[in-house]
Amino acid sequence: MSASTRVFVARLAGTLVFDPIGDQVGRVRDVVVLVRAKGAPRAVGLVVEVPGRRRVFLPLTRVTSIDAGQVISTGLVNMRRFEQRAMESVVLGELLDRRVQLKDGSGEVTIEDVSIAQQRTGDWLVDQLFVRRRSARGSGPFRRGSTLTVPVDAVQDLTSRSPEQGAARLLEAYEDMRAADLADVIRDLGTARRLEIALALDDERLADVLEELPEDAQVSILSGLDRDRAADVLEVMEPDDAADLLNELPDEQAAQLLNLMEPDEAADVRRLLEYAEDTAGGLMTTEPVILGADDTIATALAQIRRQELPPALASLVFVVRPPLETPTGRFLGVAHFQRLLREPPHAAVASVLDTETEWLTHDASIGRVTRLLAAYDLLALPVLDAQRRLLGVVTVDDVLDHILPDDWRGSDDERMEAIAAQSAPPTPSARRSPTRRGANRA
Repeated sequence: MSASTRVFVARLAGTLVFDPIGDQVGRVRDVVVLVRAKGAPRAVGLVVEVPGRRRVFLPLTRVTSIDAGQVISTGLVNMRRFEQRAMESVVLGELLDRRVQLKDGSGEVTIEDVSIAQQRTGDWLVDQLFVRRRSARGSGPFRRGSTLTVPVDAVQDLTSRSPEQGAARLLEAYEDMRAADLADVIRDLGTARRLEIALALDDERLADVLEELPEDAQVSILSGLDRDRAADVLEVMEPDDAADLLNELPDEQAAQLLNLMEPDEAADVRRLLEYAEDTAGGLMTTEPVILGADDTIATALAQIRRQELPPALASLVFVVRPPLETPTGRFLGVAHFQRLLREPPHAAVASVLDTETEWLTHDASIGRVTRLLAAYDLLALPVLDAQRRLLGVVTVDDVLDHILPDDWRGSDDERMEAIAAQSAPPTPSARRSPTRRGANRA
């Protein structure tokens, strides 16, 4: 790379990383910089997402080329999960949208992008900031100021965090991310920064992200929202996920949020809160695909085709007598997705019913739920009451959420190895050489 190599970090997000022979290593998710009191911040490495949603640290000393659309590495990647150190900042997660003052006294600007440039010494320094001025009051329909590129030493207080930092540019950089991946990005950020990102998300996107976060992060974010916004987000969440989250809140706060929710949405959540968490009733969702016996196969296929429907719920259509909302009329059976595809669209869904599907009572244990799902290779099971009315459906992902350890959302092999190691005696070498936490800057 030449001494003039310069890269704007926001454009680097999502760029593929390859090894020297062209095999894909992962994708760039952020750039790690050391922000110093004196001198330009120094970029030390990339946060790279490798298969398995693990985010690892790739030192810039192991990067041989950064070109449009790709990063080439030496192929040597430490697969230990990235852990941010005290003196480090991540550009997309923390510096974008930060407000700083120009040293020439011309006012406050917001950082919208950061460029890093390789020096002749091989070091990478932050050399320029792409910023936007705050517009004068009433200066246009969008009230957005002009943009300019300034040297990094033209601003002051870069090391100080803005009291009110937005998240618009960060979310633009991660616009195409799935909710689970965005949750993984913000999970390791500070509490204040996570809340700023939450405030910038719309209700549906925030609900999706919350469902993918650990419980402590869910509670922290929801508690930081004003009560009306928090209630709106709970309404958008799947009822079982909303109930799980409310279970983690103090009783008074949970009751206030339930009272602010729309009555119909709150009713489903209240019903789920009545069941023990480790039972079928506590695991189930109350919004599967439910149809009447006279509905057509074409109607069933249209229902399971909905984009927002989770794959597990799309595998089965539950057929009942009216009413068609849980708790329904008498449960008649299920129609399997693959069977629906093989039959004429105009036929009644009742003509393809599986009436022998195993079902659960609301107090069935997690062990029974797991055994039935595994024994019959199912993705979902109905939960019925004594009158054989459909109360809800337990899906395989609900079960996995419950039986996996609390920190499973880190989802890397190292975390799984740690779980396995808990039940094994330490080896002599392990006793002599404990691993230093965060030692991933080889």
